[in-house]
Formats: sequence, structure tokens, C-alpha cells
Amino acid sequence: MTATLEAPTKTRRVVFPFTAIVGQEEMKLALLLNIIDPKIGGVMIMGDRGTGKSTTIRALADLLPEIDVVANDPFNSDPNDPDLMSDRVRQQLRENIPLQVVSKKVTMVDLPLGATEDRVCGSIDIEKALSEGVKAFEPGLLAKANRGIIYVDEVNLLDDHLVDVLLDSAASGWNTVEREGVSVRHPARFVLVGSGNPEEGELRPQLLDRFGMHAEIHTIKEPVLRVKIVEQRSEFDQDPQKFHEEYQSQQEELQNHLVKARELLKQVHIDYELRIKISEVCSELDVDGLRGDIVTNRAAKALAAFEGRTDVTVNDVGRTIVLCLRHRLRKDPLETIDSGYKVNKAFNRVFGLEMEEH
Repeated sequence: MTATLEAPTKTRRVVFPFTAIVGQEEMKLALLLNIIDPKIGGVMIMGDRGTGKSTTIRALADLLPEIDVVANDPFNSDPNDPDLMSDRVRQQLRENIPLQVVSKKVTMVDLPLGATEDRVCGSIDIEKALSEGVKAFEPGLLAKANRGIIYVDEVNLLDDHLVDVLLDSAASGWNTVEREGVSVRHPARFVLVGSGNPEEGELRPQLLDRFGMHAEIHTIKEPVLRVKIVEQRSEFDQDPQKFHEEYQSQQEELQNHLVKARELLKQVHIDYELRIKISEVCSELDVDGLRGDIVTNRAAKALAAFEGRTDVTVNDVGRTIVLCLRHRLRKDPLETIDSGYKVNKAFNRVFGLEMEEH
């Protein structure tokens, strides 16, 4: 049994609207597909400085519909899904104690580069655990991010061990903290978004492969678009509230679109022939493991759902396969051909399409 409470109305800082962002279609598509199906496994965004990476991710978190959470629960437990509940909430349900439910905005956690493992995963107070016999757990950022988004700017500068921890939790949906024989486990299902600048070094291939998608963004060269972006930013800075209101109907439309796509996703079907061809492309490109096949299937289905269809087309695969495979190709230091171009070329060959000349 659940009782719904009204969340306290707070004056929130106005965020630049997602629907007002000009260009960077690849990054926007990758983010939206991960929202429709978080099991795609997150997005790594690589690109020049000052191309709106952080602005876009904050705008995405602000765009998402509110979610129902159990009141006063540090893990944003879902009152209707046992897989997204903390042990305490599950215990309450077993004992038929009514849950108090509130609606809140999806949480976006900005992970600082200097974060410690305790800050990320949470810590156990051993003295309290031993003296009082209770699991004294201090939740970390992974608890706060359950059912939300974790954003790591300059992920290539983050300690490899922490990146591993984040990727493990993102893949399994759980975070386990063990210390001196005391173990605590809680749900940690989130969309992981990392961004970085290639000038500051690449991520190790083993870690890069764990990100579901890889979007590349470049500085917009078109003078007309650049002027439009500058004007928009200036308008927003002068009166954020007014600017946001101008895009309100577009924001609501996209929000409804995402909600419908999430519901439709369960019904989306991808033909056996298409699945075979996707695996043929992965095989031809010599992609290690099967993550590339799995993610491409998921992304193509999410795109079909986003466009309101229940059958995946060749076009859906073509629009997502580069995002899913370009970071999984083996790097040859002497290779000058762009990895995205190589993926496209293999896709066109396997699917019998003509390659557009660049």
C-alpha cells in the first residue's frame, strides 16, 4: 500500500533547454537512446572544448519526466519495482508497512575528478557495525544516482580503478561495498555519461569498450549556426526563465515522446536476418567480444521505439551502428582512416548499399 505525498516546491535553477541546442545531433541521439533503454550502457562523448557537452547533459537531466520515489530513502527506491528498491524498503513491503511516495526530478550526479572510492561507493562504519550490530552504511554518489544520470567530465583523467567501479555498477545495476566481513548491497542503475577531450589522452581500450556508445563532436564550422548559438546563449543569460518558456511546448513534446518510446520498446522486434547482418559487420571489423552486437541490437530497437515503430529497419541499424562500434575497433597507430568511416564502409558492404563518397 502506498501513500503519495507532494514533493516540496523548490525554486530550481533554470537549465538551458535540450530542444534549443543547435547541432551535435550525434551526441543528442546517443543520449536519448540511452534514456529510452539504459541497458545500452552509457555514452562516451569525445570532442573539442567548448562544444556544449556539459550543457547538453544537464539539459537532458532537466528534460526527463519526474519519477516516483520512496520518501526519505537515500537510494531513490522505486515503490513498484523490487529490483530498484533498497533492502529497507523491501523489508517494509514484507511487513506490510505503507510506503510514502513522492515525485522528484531525475537526479544528475556530477562526479568530481578527485573523488575517493568511499565518496563514490559509500562507506561502512565498522566500529558501529561491530559494537551495535547494525550495518552502519553511509551512502555514496552511486546511491544518489540510482535511476538517474552520472556525468564524468574529463573521464580520461579519472583514476582507472574508479572508472572500473562505475562501469561495473552501470552494467550490473548494483553496488556492493565490502569491508572487514561486512557487506552492503544496493541498487545503482544509472545512465553513465563520460566526456573527454582527445588531446588529453585516450581511455584504455578495455574501459572504452565498456561504454555502450561513443559519440564524437566537433566545433561547428558554419558561421550562420555559430551566430545562432551565440545569440541563443546571450538571450538565455539575459532572461533564463523567458527563454525556457519559449521552448516549453517543445520540451513537453519531447518528454512525452520519450515516455511513449520507453513503453513501446518492449514490443519492438528485430528480424533474424538483420541480427545476422549486424553480427557479420562486427565480425568483418574484427570487433572483440559480443558487446558490439548486443549494443547495436539494443540501440536500433530504441531508435525504432523513439520513432513510434515496432519493427527495426536497415535504416535504424545504419543510424546507430557507428555510435555502437567505432570505439571497439583495434587501433593501428599508422592508420589514418577514421574509425567511423570504416564502420560505415563495412555496414554498406554487408547490407549491399552504395557507399557515399566523402
